[in-house]
Amino acid sequence: MRMRTLGNGLEVSALGFGAMGMSQSYGPGPDRAANIALLRQAVELGVTFFDTAEVYGPFVNEELVGEALEPLRDRVVIATKFGFAIDADGRQAGLNSRPEHIKQVAEASLRRLRTDRLDLFYQHRVDPEVPIEDVAGAVKELIEAGKVRHFGMSEAAATTVRRAHAVQPVTALQNEYSLWWHRPEAEILPMCDELGIGLVPYSPLGKGFLTGTISADTQFTEGDIRTTIPRFAADAREANQAVVDLLQRTAADRGATIAQIALAWLLAQRPYIVPIPGTRRIERLEENIGAAEVTLTADDLHELDTAAAKIDIQGARYPEQLERLTNL
Repeated sequence: MRMRTLGNGLEVSALGFGAMGMSQSYGPGPDRAANIALLRQAVELGVTFFDTAEVYGPFVNEELVGEALEPLRDRVVIATKFGFAIDADGRQAGLNSRPEHIKQVAEASLRRLRTDRLDLFYQHRVDPEVPIEDVAGAVKELIEAGKVRHFGMSEAAATTVRRAHAVQPVTALQNEYSLWWHRPEAEILPMCDELGIGLVPYSPLGKGFLTGTISADTQFTEGDIRTTIPRFAADAREANQAVVDLLQRTAADRGATIAQIALAWLLAQRPYIVPIPGTRRIERLEENIGAAEVTLTADDLHELDTAAAKIDIQGARYPEQLERLTNL
């Protein structure tokens, strides 16, 4: 696996692994032992960058990642997140990025991840009730204490990132970015260019849509988050098939899969971009990793970009209440 460098010299594999789907959002999956085996296999295949969060589950995803990677700890970079309040019943209860809470979350994450340092600690969503300077200051103190190595932010507006960066340099931003969601291109990518911040796209395969395995007729299982997302309504899926058809044409020319072209397109946008596709299947893991070896020519990229610009993607990417938590 080729390596890439995020901000502040943090070196990771060109493709990371998003572990969230092992514990939530996509319905029943493999048992814990199978997930642990898959995470360890990812390391053997060259993946060094793993993404989790306290709120995934909540808590159980960090525990899973911690158990899986404990024997391999010095070979990997582990990213986790703070920023949500979680009530006594294990449910999300709004946002909480108060400095004292950030420090409590860090201690709990260290225990669940079975480690003595958090390599990358993201603010999961911006808390409008807490000045971002206070948030960055709290993470700065954790870095000075040796409990955190790098500070990250997720789905924050460029102006907010700049304010945080002035207090504690931001190593990486985690934002949704893919061929069917281009928002980071307007302000986030130019800012990353300027400040030397890495970008970690989540949902780089459009929650599975950009693999070509989902159609208007697909039936999602109980508990699958896509049943609540407007972009995955049947009529939207039918309309959005145009972006999959576009990827398919390039995939056929390159002898690659649709998913590999979608990931290769992201990798080609900037040298500091590190997508984190998730999976629960070894064959998908191997397919995703193969994208790092797919080289798109300037003509390929021009054709993809020109054609994609003519496709009007249907449906919001989140329900309204979740979308309100982004770009603050």
